Amino acid sequence: MGIRNQTTPSDFLLLGFSPHPDQQALLFGLFMAMYLITMLGNVLVTLGIGSYQHLHSPMYFFLANLSFIDTCSSCTIVPKVLVNIQTQHHTISYTGCLVQMYFFMALTLLDDFLLAVMAYDRYVAICLPLHYTMIMCPQRCLLLVTTSWLCAHLLAFSPTLLMSQFSFCDSHSIPHFFCDLLPLLNLACSDKHIFQVTMLTEAILSGVIPLTCVLISYAHIIHTILRVPSPGGKHKVFSTCGAHLTVVTLFYGTLFLVYFQPSSSYSADTGMVASVIYTVVTPMLNPFIYSLRNRDMMEALCRFFNCGKVLLSKRAFPRLEAQFL
Repeated sequence: MGIRNQTTPSDFLLLGFSPHPDQQALLFGLFMAMYLITMLGNVLVTLGIGSYQHLHSPMYFFLANLSFIDTCSSCTIVPKVLVNIQTQHHTISYTGCLVQMYFFMALTLLDDFLLAVMAYDRYVAICLPLHYTMIMCPQRCLLLVTTSWLCAHLLAFSPTLLMSQFSFCDSHSIPHFFCDLLPLLNLACSDKHIFQVTMLTEAILSGVIPLTCVLISYAHIIHTILRVPSPGGKHKVFSTCGAHLTVVTLFYGTLFLVYFQPSSSYSADTGMVASVIYTVVTPMLNPFIYSLRNRDMMEALCRFFNCGKVLLSKRAFPRLEAQFL
């Protein structure tokens, strides 16, 4: 068996999606539309929360952070994809690839932690309403968000540092539309054992633990809602809870599908489809699921754009529903 050349490349080639010229316009249109919707939705949520004093509460503080993170995450991936499709120039520098991988991992981990924090916030609001203001005080909310930011960046830094020390084989072609971890790892010729152990440890810390927190929180929420006497209140809160859990399932399900498997069994096609969901689709849906269906949020946006007072329905939501929505 011949020895493969090991080098530190000057750039990588992102193979992306279909190479057929007649499909490039469709791909460009789809990604551009999803990118614009994502940016518009998340920017509107952030502006609405920041401009309306009534929304300066823990739940909306976390939502504003989630919208900001989703905006940054989309800007990390999608503009480069659009440029590659438009120019058919698919190269990315070695440094640029590592930087993109680092910010992608940090923002994805931050999304992960914030979903767990938001689930805990809803658990306290619905299951422990009398203690909510004491437990979710401004100092604790700021501590939760700051800790999430620090943990996400620390967990993203170690694999990026290890990856920067790898030597790569002759092929510098990445079968993906951005510099994701596993496709890049498959190109490395260095010993990967330490890296894989590190990644498994981080996957447990950043994946299993937050997901467990989300599931336990929603289990308690559902148990509490089942005791609400109003059938209408149950139906409305369950439908909202189901929408939230749909986003959580999409996010965690695709992440587990891609990253909780040996790198040797990684499938490029499956990885790209799953990556589109958690890098493009989920950030696009989050504003609609978490915020833009909320009457207070819509009123805040209308006030921001000086549209006058929003006409609310004569039928008011129960207090429990108003807290959850």
